[in-house]
Amino acid sequence: MAEVPERMPPGPGPSRPRPLPGSRTPDQIRADIQREREALGQSVEALRGKVAELTDWRSQVRKHKRELAIGAAVVGFAIGFMAMRRRGRG
Repeated sequence: MAEVPERMPPGPGPSRPRPLPGSRTPDQIRADIQREREALGQSVEALRGKVAELTDWRSQVRKHKRELAIGAAVVGFAIGFMAMRRRGRG
């Protein structure tokens, strides 16, 4: 009879093969849970930093001064053009 290969349950990507349920000891399960908690904590901290960076409007203005100036000029010209057209009709 042929050997049955160890199957991997569905999960989050090909990080490491996981044994079938019931083949790990409670200590191994606890260690895996602790590793996942630590990884999750690091991910949450990285996400907090990214959110803080993206929502800091002052730093966004400093980084994108040129784009903001161009946008303000376009809006100013558009408002001026519309105002001139209204004066011509009235």
